[in-house]
Amino acid sequence: MGHLDHAAFGWLTPVLSYVMACIGAALGLRCTVRALGASGRSRRNWLITAASAIGTGIWTMHFVAMLGFAVTGTDIRYNVLLTILSLLVAMVFVGAGVFAVGYGKDRTRSLLLGGLATGFGVAGMHYLGMAALRLHGQVHYDPVLVALSVVIAVVAATAALWAGLNIKSPIAVAVASLVMGAAVSSMHYTGMISVSVDVAPSGSELSGATAMQFIFPLAVGLGSYLFITAAFVALSPTARERAEYASAEQLVPTS
Repeated sequence: MGHLDHAAFGWLTPVLSYVMACIGAALGLRCTVRALGASGRSRRNWLITAASAIGTGIWTMHFVAMLGFAVTGTDIRYNVLLTILSLLVAMVFVGAGVFAVGYGKDRTRSLLLGGLATGFGVAGMHYLGMAALRLHGQVHYDPVLVALSVVIAVVAATAALWAGLNIKSPIAVAVASLVMGAAVSSMHYTGMISVSVDVAPSGSELSGATAMQFIFPLAVGLGSYLFITAAFVALSPTARERAEYASAEQLVPTS
């Protein structure tokens, strides 16, 4: 059985992955707050932005953490199509959860359905991403820890959506994002602790791309998207600010 190292670069990848999870959660929560204060096309667009931010943040967290994953006795490659599919799964399921909350009339039911959809999307992204691994050997999972990781994902997702519905102030959103980032990271490393690998040394070439060839550039690109989106959200006026601007313009006397 090969020795697994979940932090081959020390604290760099765990800390950076946590930061990416927090950024994605913060953006998602802020966009959800904006969506609930909007209507029509504006609400839809804010919810789409929230889903893409949360999905991107979670995916980036996972694969930044995976940059530090190593197995003694074998190289590691990633199947490109499955890796991209894991990103799409995260966005689609998170989108389903966010839209359930954004448009649901019964908040309790919407929250439960949204939490389940988002949580299963997070877990699905994680294990689909793990299915993209290519190495010399067989990967095995502890079913109890896998189940626990799914439960953590659902609870974390439900808590995040609840925060989006009930927390309005920027400081409260920031605190909720730190908690959400910790929960998502806990889900990831719980899932990773469940992993064991029976290494079968081989001289054959592994298919797929290395982490530095594919994962790292994609993570940098998605991380840049998060920062650009953060700037957009920060500079976009809220519904209250737009109403104040409109009111101020009406008070300006015309010549």
